Amino acid sequence: MTAAETPLGRKRRARRMARMLAELHPDAHCELDYADPFQLAVATILSAQCTDVRVNLTTPALFARYPDPAAMAAADRGELEELIRPTGFFRNKTNSLLGLSAALLSDHGGEVPGTMAELVKLPGIGRKTANVILGNAFGVPGITVDTHLARLVHRFGWTTATDPVKIEHAVGELIPKNDWTMFSHRIIFHGRRVCFARKPACGACGLAKLCPSYGSGPVDPDAAAKLLKGPRVAELAAAAERVNT
Repeated sequence: MTAAETPLGRKRRARRMARMLAELHPDAHCELDYADPFQLAVATILSAQCTDVRVNLTTPALFARYPDPAAMAAADRGELEELIRPTGFFRNKTNSLLGLSAALLSDHGGEVPGTMAELVKLPGIGRKTANVILGNAFGVPGITVDTHLARLVHRFGWTTATDPVKIEHAVGELIPKNDWTMFSHRIIFHGRRVCFARKPACGACGLAKLCPSYGSGPVDPDAAAKLLKGPRVAELAAAAERVNT
């Protein structure tokens, strides 16, 4: 937010940027593979400090061996650790998965609950994971504050908060509730494909005219376009050119 920007001005700019994100990333979605709320909970726990690609390579064998909370709660710890070892921090994640499965059996009849209050009481489930589960498995709007979303909303000047809960609430005041889940996917896609941590592709960004951090990365369109990632590089570069010229 600039010194001259009012709260109303910030909200209007944020909503315009959110609409532009929807145009830039029509393919945005949850990139974790899952078949039911339990699998999504497990995959989200495994995604901590790990890429979604790696998680998706790991979960097919995991879910084939432990398809539900009952099977996972009865798992041999050593075997479970070996199956999820590629995702990193496998001992802590094993503790979370065993604790989660046991709690689902003892407290929820083996079903993943569909409310924030119940989810955050479960082992391995914080607000970030709960919002992923609620938004994608239950259709309950939620804002997923991961490293990409936190970085981008700071660059956008939407909030200076660093606490994830405060970021969630700040963004929630700017973006309509019905859009929270898809907005989260879109901004994460933007962080992975355009607005990188070390060198954002500013000159190939369709949000450049509304972003107070424009210039943090290369502004030359050709140089910036070379930084873009993902399957839609050409479309992203073309969209940026239309907006910025």
